[in-house]
Amino acid sequence: MTELPSASDLMRDYDVSRGVALRVFGVLREEGVAEPVPGGKWRVIRPGQCIDRRPLAQRMEDIIADDNLAIGAPFPSTTELSIRFGVSRPTVTKALDKLESAGLLSEARQGKQRTVQALPKRTESSES
Repeated sequence: MTELPSASDLMRDYDVSRGVALRVFGVLREEGVAEPVPGGKWRVIRPGQCIDRRPLAQRMEDIIADDNLAIGAPFPSTTELSIRFGVSRPTVTKALDKLESAGLLSEARQGKQRTVQALPKRTESSES
């Protein structure tokens, strides 16, 4: 990740107002060149770099459709999901808990694999 200078760095180094610095970041964002990150910082988005920024639970919900899982089908394990998404197992467990509370997956139990309980509702616009 390549971080850009902060707004305060731009203000100090180039003697510009905060408004000018923030407009610069706004233009970079509109052009798809930079994005904000936590802590008031910005980073460069490299060409061809497409990262899904949706919450992990939403991305995991897509597995049901992408892998053609039917109701009752086993859902991938926490370990498989942590490798697939490049996140820690506790992070995956929190996302799985959200899918469980939404009624999409069965309850987690020691030694039992989670299964699909319901199919996610798709909010696709219908063209009439």
